[in-house]
Amino acid sequence: MKINRTEFLIRKGQFADTEEFEQVLEEVYTAIRAVHWPPGNNQFILRQENKKHKNGVKPIKESCITVLDEQFGWQREKRMKIITNARPGPVDAVKTLSNDRQFVVEWETGNVSSSHRALNKIAIGLLQRAIVGGLLIVPSREMYQWLTDRIGNFPEIEPYFPLWRAVPVEEGILAVIEVEHDRTSPSVQRIEKGTDGRALR
Repeated sequence: MKINRTEFLIRKGQFADTEEFEQVLEEVYTAIRAVHWPPGNNQFILRQENKKHKNGVKPIKESCITVLDEQFGWQREKRMKIITNARPGPVDAVKTLSNDRQFVVEWETGNVSSSHRALNKIAIGLLQRAIVGGLLIVPSREMYQWLTDRIGNFPEIEPYFPLWRAVPVEEGILAVIEVEHDRTSPSVQRIEKGTDGRALR
């Protein structure tokens, strides 16, 4: 899988310039690039098909999170007390850093409203100093058309970036990573919604 770009909405304070953050970012990039399809391939090829039969999304996320977990020691599906007086759903992956600081990763598998919630959750975590940073991974417009209908994607949330850039934090990272398939083919197996994510590596 390709990484098109990383858009930093917030990149402030000492942590943003540390080797520890660079290591976090490299681990995430490595996990994204490790997502391959079909099994045994060294690329990520999406099935090109009509609108009624699109590729599933959650197995793609699971493949990336599995690499973070098994190769780099991230914790998956961890519920965090980020928002006061609320119980938001668990984040996809958490890395515990020095001084018990935590960094989170979310991979979008819902609609654009889900993307907004994920970024808001990270932003509040930064405001409350519950986390030191977070990344949201979303598909490009080109990739979006071959995935489950209405999946959150980079172009749809980009107009709202000024809002998150204005969050008044002194230290922390908030970024969106746009990912994309290597190519499409009408002959590869479709990624079903129930496919085991491990098979994507």
